[in-house]
Amino acid sequence: MLALELTGRRVLVVGGGPVAARRVQALLADAATVVVVAPQLCEALRDLHTWGLLEWRAREVVEGDLDGAWLVHTATGDRGTDAAVVGWAQQRQTFCVDAGASRGTARTPATTQQGDVLVGVVSTGPPDPGRSQVVRDAIATHLREGRVDLRRRRTCGGRVVLVGGGPGDVGLLTLAGRRALAEADVVVTDRLGPVDVLDELPVDVEIIDVGKTPGHHPVPQHEIGRILVEQAQRGRTVVRLKGGDPFVYGRGGEEVLACREAGVAVEVIPGVSSAFGAPAAAGIPLTHRGTVGAVHVMNGHDGWSSAALLGLREGSCTVVVLMGVGALPSLVAAALDARVDPRTPVALVEDGTLPGQRVTRAALVDVVDAAVSAGVRAPAVIVLGAVAADDLLTKHPAVTMAS
Repeated sequence: MLALELTGRRVLVVGGGPVAARRVQALLADAATVVVVAPQLCEALRDLHTWGLLEWRAREVVEGDLDGAWLVHTATGDRGTDAAVVGWAQQRQTFCVDAGASRGTARTPATTQQGDVLVGVVSTGPPDPGRSQVVRDAIATHLREGRVDLRRRRTCGGRVVLVGGGPGDVGLLTLAGRRALAEADVVVTDRLGPVDVLDELPVDVEIIDVGKTPGHHPVPQHEIGRILVEQAQRGRTVVRLKGGDPFVYGRGGEEVLACREAGVAVEVIPGVSSAFGAPAAAGIPLTHRGTVGAVHVMNGHDGWSSAALLGLREGSCTVVVLMGVGALPSLVAAALDARVDPRTPVALVEDGTLPGQRVTRAALVDVVDAAVSAGVRAPAVIVLGAVAADDLLTKHPAVTMAS
């Protein structure tokens, strides 16, 4: 099977029905110059013609229509007409696809694409489009789920992909993230996120651990940026696997800037932020009709913002604190000094979405003692507000939680 470069090249399509329309749409996607010969056009082809995307010769096909064509596709549904077009194409040594029959000299595969890899499936015996589509769909599933090694074997321009891995459970890593990992030559990772997925990668994928723990940053941020740029400049596809979402307190913006300043191609694949994923896994709805309709996400290291304190005092928003375990005593003291109700419910979700997930609940005034007693440790997400109450959902019998 050959892949044909049709950009800017004339392709003749004979027939104006739905089958021809599907073929024309695929050819236009390949930037071919399409000429359609048919007395009438179906609605889809009429629209394409109206928009100036194809040339229409409103009559029956004649042999001269094949002049200058690189490829011919016949789909009239009339066996005699299709056979005549195939014969003319053979005389001119022009490849011809004959829809629905095996007389042509070319076949249109059932295709699926992942990135710049295009896979086509055809039958070598009598045409069997249904079977080809079933096989194509099975291959597409493997590609979509990142189960196929898609690394380049020939060196080309390197690039960096920032992948949001989600809060920890591998099942919450997006399909786009898995596909990026399937193309990775090197993965730069930290201790948060779905690190178990690294065990699924080919053994020769290089893993660079730049993990940070509270108070211990062995690889500073500027060095992480240098690693990403250096690896990409070697022509490698670099995946920066990060916990949560790269742009939600993940310093992803700094890494994007480092790449752009060095002229390295970079893209970002969003992830499920622990700010939302961990509370959801713990059965805490951050918004709940009749209770609260807004969410404020903050970094515990930065302390309270006036908006967060106002929202807690008024009960107008839920506040989610990331990286706040170490700062919890000072946060609580500041909130109480700002006249936040001491009875405000607080929930601390440790290891959200992971097998060791644990939830500690207490009122604001008691939460520091409760956290010390329970031995709460990072990583943990802190949720403050009415939704953090342990009886919120039991008050609403219509709401059920998965066990």
